[in-house]
Amino acid sequence: MTQPPDKDRDIGHTGHPGELVGVGEDVWMDVIHKMDEVYSDLLQYEVALEEKNAKLEESQQFILSVLTAMSDILVVCGRDGTIEDVNPSLELITGKRPEALRGTSVYALFADAAAQSRARQLLTVAGEREVHDCELPLRARDGAAVPVSFNCTPRFSAVGKSLGMVVTGRPVGELRKAYQQLRETHDDLKRTQQQLLHAEKMASLGRLVAGVAHELNNPISFILGNVHALRRYAGRLETYLAEVHGGGSAERLAALREQLRIDRILADLDPLIDGTIEGAERSRQIVDGLKRFSAIDRDEQQQFDLAEVVERAVRWVCQAARKPFDVSVDVPGPLWVLGSPGQMQQVMMNLVQNAWDATCEQAAPALRIRARVETHADGRRLCMQFHDNGPGIDAQHLARVFDPFFSTKPVGQGTGLGLSISYGIIERHGGTLAADNAPDGGAVFTLHLPLAGAAP
Repeated sequence: MTQPPDKDRDIGHTGHPGELVGVGEDVWMDVIHKMDEVYSDLLQYEVALEEKNAKLEESQQFILSVLTAMSDILVVCGRDGTIEDVNPSLELITGKRPEALRGTSVYALFADAAAQSRARQLLTVAGEREVHDCELPLRARDGAAVPVSFNCTPRFSAVGKSLGMVVTGRPVGELRKAYQQLRETHDDLKRTQQQLLHAEKMASLGRLVAGVAHELNNPISFILGNVHALRRYAGRLETYLAEVHGGGSAERLAALREQLRIDRILADLDPLIDGTIEGAERSRQIVDGLKRFSAIDRDEQQQFDLAEVVERAVRWVCQAARKPFDVSVDVPGPLWVLGSPGQMQQVMMNLVQNAWDATCEQAAPALRIRARVETHADGRRLCMQFHDNGPGIDAQHLARVFDPFFSTKPVGQGTGLGLSISYGIIERHGGTLAADNAPDGGAVFTLHLPLAGAAP
């Protein structure tokens, strides 16, 4: 018996093969929209892929330029020491092209068996931790052994798996050359610093020549007067002795002795000689102070009395001042300090001279120097303050007063090195130097220095 046809099975089929029956226009529109979306996505993916390819190529070019520009040797190795990549600097030393080195053992680059064995140990360790500054000989293109300082660093994948190591190196000859250049530059800098220090000393000394000349004038005048008196006494004694040796009578000798005042001369000889010696010693001390101040001393280390240095600095500056400069010094002495008396003399003169420069326009320029001894856990320290009655330091300049070549004086009246050099000298002596404005007006420079244990 024949069954009737199933309507559901026949839906979508027509008499013509390949035709879809029962598919509406909406379905076709949806299909077309989907195809457009897929095509648009494909275009976006293609654009993004091209951008990524461009960035990847740019990154590769950048890495290649960096590797080419590196003067140090760079070798990228696998875990077994197989060379994966090198930079052109290795080619310059070994004479082998990067293409010929890739896939070979990194240990074959070293000059001898001992170096190869040492390299195996180090690179094995480098798989776990870094190795720095290991010197090994590398075989050069002419067969010679070139000492190279190597550094090894392990490299890992994104998941932390060990991939091998990165080996960098620099020929030791280049390092030694760089160190030599650095040493020469440092020596030049030290010489320049010494020249600046000496130039500032000479500039300070030039400003104080008048005071030093007056300081020397007193003992020299005293010595000159005593020498003239001794010459007159010598003439009288010569006359009296000639009469004695000529056999003069006792009465004649007594009268001549009274006339020439021989007894007074004899009584006056000792004080004259002592005064002359004292004047000469005073002149020697002044000249010695000048020599210490003007000499380029090489970090001289000795114990000296800082109170005496302060007194000399104040005396020299006051005598060179154009008008009276009232300086009160409250410094209990002696204050024994270990270091260079010449350098410390320069510091004290700079501080006193700066106080005069800041107050010379005042009606009555004045400076108070006070010192006290403080006891700390690390020993006894000196605190000394230089407080002038000038206008003080502008707030905008407080942070720069110790900068080299910084000066508020007119051009030609200061080098701007005095306080900078003083700051460095105090630091080298283990102390500090600070500047501030006093509440009652004027500038205050505070100096802290460690004191020596006992008098020399």
